[in-house]
Amino acid sequence: MKKILTPICPTCSCSLIRLGIGSDRWTKLIYEDKEYFFCCQGCVDLFNQEPSRYLKETENLVVCPTCLAEKPLQQTVRMEIAGWEVFFCRCPHCPEMFQKKPDYYVKRLQNES
Repeated sequence: MKKILTPICPTCSCSLIRLGIGSDRWTKLIYEDKEYFFCCQGCVDLFNQEPSRYLKETENLVVCPTCLAEKPLQQTVRMEIAGWEVFFCRCPHCPEMFQKKPDYYVKRLQNES
């Protein structure tokens, strides 16, 4: 089962894709040997004040590939579609739309479109 990887700013909990911030504009930071992506330098500065707090707050966030809503994992619907493990917001419209163009939504969410 393939997983969709999408960048979420660990400080403000926003999907960088939903914000329209492409990978060429992500602010990056290495923390404990892992690379994190931020929407702006202000979020990096806040993160550096309490990294463990922000990582804990965002550790279970996923992004609905269709509407781009950020949701806690326990508030999503998990489905397997076209070989992908997908977490949708609870809206019935989102899985329906995803099934029509799974490659498009996966690429968009992974910043490959």
